[in-house]
Amino acid sequence: MGFDLTGMPKMKVNESTSETPICPHCEKPLDTLSARKVRSRMGVRFVYFCAHCKKMLGVSHRKGFWMG
Repeated sequence: MGFDLTGMPKMKVNESTSETPICPHCEKPLDTLSARKVRSRMGVRFVYFCAHCKKMLGVSHRKGFWMG
């Protein structure tokens, strides 16, 4: 395993269309991922959650033009 310019380890990503992820909460197949846009002082964020049990899976954000 190599490292990038910041010293973080590089990882390979295997893209798959034949496997379906499983929700870590209800253990049902995640064939649909639900998302909700949330606006905050830090910009727009998205909350991702299971379409079956509605439990949160993660949060991400979209950078605005002023953030680069």
